[in-house]
Amino acid sequence: MIGILVCGDNHFIVQGPPPDRESAVALARNWSLIQIGQTTPPSLQAWSIVTRAFREDLAWAVVVPGDGETTPAVAQLLEELLARGITIRREIPPRTIF
Repeated sequence: MIGILVCGDNHFIVQGPPPDRESAVALARNWSLIQIGQTTPPSLQAWSIVTRAFREDLAWAVVVPGDGETTPAVAQLLEELLARGITIRREIPPRTIF
């Protein structure tokens, strides 16, 4: 299954099941930093970045908070997914209560 993980002004086309909130945030953090020689943590090995995919192949979308605004191209892609009936999950971090 292929989907899109959007994190602020960055996005990843991902092979794997739709991630839950915790996994989506962990994936975005893991993939946002280039870590030469690092291996993927076992808890995230169910997902991998896809370098080629057709828009029509996207079956899920998850948006997590990140730096910057979603780019216009990604926003358009998300609109296309909505029009196809694909639910876009917007993961909001849990609030900290002081």
